[in-house]
Amino acid sequence: MSATRSPKVSERVAPKPADPQPKKKKHDDDDGPDFGTLLRAWIESHRASLLDSLRRLGKQPIGSFFTCLVMAVALSLPMGLSLLLNNVERLGGSWQRAAQISLYLNLDASAKEGEALRDDIKNMPGVADAEYVSRDQALEEFQQQSGLGEALKELPQNPLPGVVLVTPNEVDKTALEALRQKLAELPKVQQAQLDLVWVERLAAILKLGDRFVFGLTVLLVSALLLVIGNTIRLHIENRRTEIEVIKLVGGTDSYVRRPFLYMGALYGFGAGILSWGVLAFGLNWLNDAVVGLAGLYGSDFALAGVPVADGLSLLLGAVLLGYIGAWIAVARHLRELAPK
Repeated sequence: MSATRSPKVSERVAPKPADPQPKKKKHDDDDGPDFGTLLRAWIESHRASLLDSLRRLGKQPIGSFFTCLVMAVALSLPMGLSLLLNNVERLGGSWQRAAQISLYLNLDASAKEGEALRDDIKNMPGVADAEYVSRDQALEEFQQQSGLGEALKELPQNPLPGVVLVTPNEVDKTALEALRQKLAELPKVQQAQLDLVWVERLAAILKLGDRFVFGLTVLLVSALLLVIGNTIRLHIENRRTEIEVIKLVGGTDSYVRRPFLYMGALYGFGAGILSWGVLAFGLNWLNDAVVGLAGLYGSDFALAGVPVADGLSLLLGAVLLGYIGAWIAVARHLRELAPK
């Protein structure tokens, strides 16, 4: 009975069917990593470098702040001078108006003839604007400015001629003299007067101001590159052993250079923000005195603040200077960091 109940030995030890032969795995190295993988790796590397630079700057907040402050002061000087020159130009209305040509008309020229002459001059090339001052207006202004109002009333007739004030498009001595001669030949014009001495002085002042600002900008930009280069050099020296180990295990120059470039750009960004704030505060502080002085002369002139476009240009320039200074410093010392 027991033999019939127990299973056959051949059934227990029967071999299982062989597993199908495993398929060969496709090697990932056949085509290499795809573009998406490379892009994610590149972004992750830059993100890690940026965070590392922020962390290292955060460990030295006082030193980082003073480095940015020194750079901000150097950036503020040329930008501040440029903004002051723009405000001075706006104070005068325009530099072209300072070189106006005064056309004194004949005494027999009527007001209609003066206005018609003004309209003709406005359409002439090289002329930005023209304004007609009648004989009555000229006498009234002279009475107010000279303080001889009662004495002038005793005159039998108005001795002042009508005047056409011509504003040129550009301040150029040769062009202004040619325009003056052309205007002097117009009918009803007795005399065309131009203060060429003032024009020459004005051109010399503008040229001197432009050269001074340009020279100061070049000097301070060079100083900024030295400051950021020296700062980055100190960071490189503090991490010399770490960098040598990275290069020993196969780290590329770009991998070693990247954190320092971000650090230089961050220094520049902080300096740009501080410089923008210094300029805004300085102009606002100086504006109180300017408004008080202008009020004494019956003017409502006030200093304009830092335009947004100029502020953004300053910020971008500071970041670029920090990046370039860091690049120069790293390129100079990278050769010395090769593993020995």
